[in-house]
Amino acid sequence: MNPTSVSPSAAVDAAQDSRAFRLGARVGYVVLGLVHVVIGMIAVSIAAGAGGGEADQGGAMEQIARVPFGVVVLWIIVVGLVALGIWRVGEAIVERDPHTKRRWGRRAKEIGTAAAYFAIAGTALVYALGGRSDSSESTRTLTADLLANPAGVVLVVLIGLLVLGVGAAFVVRGARRDFEKHLSLPGGAVGGGIRALGVVGYVAKGVAVAIVGVLFVVAALTHDPEKTGGLDAALRSMAELPFGRVLLWLVGAGLVIYGVYCFARARYARL
Repeated sequence: MNPTSVSPSAAVDAAQDSRAFRLGARVGYVVLGLVHVVIGMIAVSIAAGAGGGEADQGGAMEQIARVPFGVVVLWIIVVGLVALGIWRVGEAIVERDPHTKRRWGRRAKEIGTAAAYFAIAGTALVYALGGRSDSSESTRTLTADLLANPAGVVLVVLIGLLVLGVGAAFVVRGARRDFEKHLSLPGGAVGGGIRALGVVGYVAKGVAVAIVGVLFVVAALTHDPEKTGGLDAALRSMAELPFGRVLLWLVGAGLVIYGVYCFARARYARL
């Protein structure tokens, strides 16, 4: 063996130790927070009956694009989330849990999280280049294509249950404060405040994601792709429930809080 050869995990470790890599990941958390704050504000606006646009990543990017220097901010979002996604892929590569099942489970979680960051970065890139994205329509088209197949109902139900599971995981993570393991929090009121932000933010995001999963299951059982949709459709469906506008206001405020938590995470994340 060539003594100068370097293993992939060692190369990733070296890259993650670089100051530029860590800075890029922290910027990623900042822009992730910004996106959630904007989505939450749109949801609160919908709850108040003021419209406000689409309460999803595309709607957030559209709002950002309208402000002065918005295109610059969109490019920062692209770079930050790509850097954060690459960081999570690196975490998957260097995962060393001695238990095989747990190790691969954590790797799958890191890759899935990275994919979500890359997807949001892709949406930001579309708007930075002057385009538009309709995630709800894309979701309905995908659902319709799946339902057109013999096993389509089963596939859509499985997708719905998977998304519902992700939402439930966010709720559990917030309720159990599992997110603290990834932070180096200060003591006193600052640390307690960040914990509170994390609990509320994770639970609110989990509820929003879980409703997206429920819509997939409803679409499958009714064989109606119009029943499904992305985050915007989920939040608007929430508004139609008894006391739904109050619930939507709370979830929207919770998403804003999750965004603020992401700002704190950019400072205190263990990288």
